[in-house]
Amino acid sequence: MRERAAATVVELFHDDPTVAVVLADVSLDLFADVLQGDPRRAVNVGIMEGTAVGVAAGFALEGFRPVVHTIAPFLAERALEQIKLDFGYQCLEGLFLTIGASYDYGTSGMTHHAPGDVAALSTVPGMEILVPGGPGEAAELVRQTYANGRPTYIRTSVAANAEDRKLGLGGLTLVREGRDLTVIAAGPLLDRTLEAVADIDATVLYATTVVPLDGQMLRAAAAPAAEFLVVEPFYEGTLAPQVTAALAHRPARIESVGVPRRIISRYGSSEEHDRALGLDVCGIRERALALQNS
Repeated sequence: MRERAAATVVELFHDDPTVAVVLADVSLDLFADVLQGDPRRAVNVGIMEGTAVGVAAGFALEGFRPVVHTIAPFLAERALEQIKLDFGYQCLEGLFLTIGASYDYGTSGMTHHAPGDVAALSTVPGMEILVPGGPGEAAELVRQTYANGRPTYIRTSVAANAEDRKLGLGGLTLVREGRDLTVIAAGPLLDRTLEAVADIDATVLYATTVVPLDGQMLRAAAAPAAEFLVVEPFYEGTLAPQVTAALAHRPARIESVGVPRRIISRYGSSEEHDRALGLDVCGIRERALALQNS
């Protein structure tokens, strides 16, 4: 995803003279053409994420469309106050493109983990948060949102679904219809979720826009049963308030499957973390069956 998303930003930079790129010493090889091509609107500030956000806000105030790129925890958590004040408070347009969530850099330890990025950034009023499930979707979402007039966060990851999907307009796409369970699977967790519920009569919705969640689509497509399973590649329960609000008109039992809200002290690959934390096919299936049979 990183490569396709970055290549799309480079294309936009060359096609649209209002695009500005601000880097924080990450993925410099992917943006070398930009940095060398027009340094007036492309800058690497070094490992200073707060500064990167401030510089991007300056570009936005001058009429540019800034794209900020770095690792997820360094942007969503370390520079959260700058995003809140510089972009949220001033209602500025900007695209924040990250890599590394939730624990793609798991061998580097908790300093490089970001399962709380979506929850943190959702506190910024007006922020749109997107979680693509594949390289093509990441590229498409960059094109759709870089000039949308609001702050937007795109969360890319190493994990990806086998194929890109045609996305629904509101970012919540109906994949399968069923009666006994409604499943919302976010971004790169769709394929494993579909495998986990293959023999369950479940409606499956694919979420790529997670903030704001398309409540209208959820209400229209939900199965008759009261059980809802939310499978999310960040802290479990992050999407629960939006799901609850969308379903206020009907009985609903909501179970969240995501990264447990505890300190992750073990080191390993993202696949190893998924297995240990119950975000693989077996873990998701166990939670789905428990909800269905409870």
